[in-house]
Amino acid sequence: MLFMLIVKASPSSEAGKRPSTELIEAMSRYNEELKEAGVRVMAEGLHPSSNGIRLSYVKPGEKPVVTEGPFANPKELISGFILIDVKSREEAIEWAMRMPDPIGYGEGEIELRQLHEGPMEMESSETQSE
Repeated sequence: MLFMLIVKASPSSEAGKRPSTELIEAMSRYNEELKEAGVRVMAEGLHPSSNGIRLSYVKPGEKPVVTEGPFANPKELISGFILIDVKSREEAIEWAMRMPDPIGYGEGEIELRQLHEGPMEMESSETQSE
């Protein structure tokens, strides 16, 4: 089962403020534990939203509206993620609980979400209305 540990952004991460040396070392140890257990698929941090672009599909069938960052409300953004492959939801929760505060400064928040596995078929609007 694939799960994503989504690290929510914060005012500090959006300002580009790097975590302390101690936190970087703790996160490195955590990532090593994930690797040694054979559950880590991928882990990456993201640049602040000031370096991002958002595409908003406002009207069906039309081109999206393009907005350059930064974006408001850091708590609605993400600053990184870890993708894990585990046997159960409970195991995913256990790994999430072991993660150090990913941001530091008392601002860390993690969201745990399961991924759909296999190809996702999108239903057409005609199928949905039947």
